[in-house]
Amino acid sequence: QVQLVESGGGLVQAGGSLTLSCVASGTIFSIYVMAWYRQAPGKQRELVASISSGGTGNYADSVRGRFTISRDNAKKTVYLQMNSLKPKDTAVYYCNALINFQSYWGQGTQVTVSS
Repeated sequence: QVQLVESGGGLVQAGGSLTLSCVASGTIFSIYVMAWYRQAPGKQRELVASISSGGTGNYADSVRGRFTISRDNAKKTVYLQMNSLKPKDTAVYYCNALINFQSYWGQGTQVTVSS
């Protein structure tokens, strides 16, 4: 059984930084795209950033230039470095990955940015 476990969320002041991590475990033959989504209260879940197996990243306009997605294939881990955080970045952040041709989600980690 495949699992994704996120870590690194927390409370930070505006302008601060956080790094999220997501580790995949279980019977894994291949990991394709890995991504971070977020969902703020009362809003739909939205894509924040994604990264291909080759390391090409894509970003939502709202985070481009502030967030950086990366991955370590040997560790089966994807990261999200978040800089210059704003109160509007407050949300539950979810890891998503296409593993063995199936899509998996993590349980989410809360990021709260205070003004």
